[in-house]
Amino acid sequence: MKAREARPTGAARRVERTYLVLVLGNTLAASFIWGINTLFLLDAGLSNLEAFSANAFFTVGIVLFEIPTGVVADTWGRRASYLMGTVTLAATTLLYVALWQVGGAPFWQWAVSSVLLGLGFTFFSGALEAWVVDALRHEGWLGGLEGVFSRAQVVTGAAMLTGSVAGGLVAQVTTLGVPYVLRVGMLLVMTVVASVFMRDLGFTPDRSRPARAVVRDVAGVSWRAAAANPPVRHLMAAGAFTSGVLFYAFYAMQPFLLELYGEGGAYAVAGLAAAVVAGSQIVGGLAAPRLRRVVRRRTTAILVAVVLGAVVLALLGLTRSFAVALVLLVVFGLAQAAVTPIRQALLNDLVPSAQRATLLSADSLVAGVGGVAVQPALGRVADGWGYGGSYVVGAAVQLLAVPLVHRARRGAGAADHRSDGPVPSA
Repeated sequence: MKAREARPTGAARRVERTYLVLVLGNTLAASFIWGINTLFLLDAGLSNLEAFSANAFFTVGIVLFEIPTGVVADTWGRRASYLMGTVTLAATTLLYVALWQVGGAPFWQWAVSSVLLGLGFTFFSGALEAWVVDALRHEGWLGGLEGVFSRAQVVTGAAMLTGSVAGGLVAQVTTLGVPYVLRVGMLLVMTVVASVFMRDLGFTPDRSRPARAVVRDVAGVSWRAAAANPPVRHLMAAGAFTSGVLFYAFYAMQPFLLELYGEGGAYAVAGLAAAVVAGSQIVGGLAAPRLRRVVRRRTTAILVAVVLGAVVLALLGLTRSFAVALVLLVVFGLAQAAVTPIRQALLNDLVPSAQRATLLSADSLVAGVGGVAVQPALGRVADGWGYGGSYVVGAAVQLLAVPLVHRARRGAGAADHRSDGPVPSA
């Protein structure tokens, strides 16, 4: 007899709806400024090197605080961590606006503010996902989580598309600071929503050990487990190059598109960069299972995406056509989005269950380190050779990931060939 598909209870559906609302609000708040962030920093008087260094310090904040704030979520509770994140992010966003209004603020103030922005994001990044898994299990949901997370991905893409375009339009008719104020307002709304509807169900905080000892143990286990697993280590190292270039390419696209368009105040055009990436994320995520059926090995898809992304970046650096640049941006976004689930699946199949959380956290940290190193370097190139030249150099940096992925391919074994089952529709 064919097994019946598990169906969520009414309580589990309420948990999922709360989760999707929080994902929607978080992404919408964040994306209000994604389309104009670099323009905002340049308008405040920063050079390209300083603007991308400020973005790099944001990544520094994520690298420094990702594991400590994860410990906060496990010791104080996921709801508490989420609320601390919304409040911290709202306060540091207002600090950004204050620096912009003053004008001519020293760079160290921007650096400190950017690090604090990274702190705000780390408070609720992992806490929200951990909360929904525990709460669904507590409410009797025994089915798979793929459908929940696929719906969350669609919500994320739609919110990013809406927020980035709206932020660009608002900046065009008002000032570059108003989208940041909108972000603060949305974060305060999410604080109220989480306070009312978010409860730590199915989870008991563990406060038996000092937080410092927990952080030290997690970092040590991550390092030792990665060192003992060469394919994971090589994939993580490759991610440092690809993630660093991806961060830069996204934020540099805002002034680059305006430069090609020819109207410096058309901020809605700059918002197209984030909007295109958002649409590509939705389409690429849905295309990932089909791409997996076309290629026999997961590392093949990763290698193709790395090389294709480098070629597209080089072409972006050479074109002087706004329309061509938009088309190339779509191709770049699709390539990165389609291969991301495949890389995640490969990493999860390579990592033992007991070490999964720590190694995935370490992978995120390494990607952040790549962003810290690559963004200021390419920003400096943009100061000397323009945005086109920085994209060409970025393409060369991305190709450094190819030999590392190839080494991971040699040791991946069965995980590289594993075929996933049917993916539930969202």
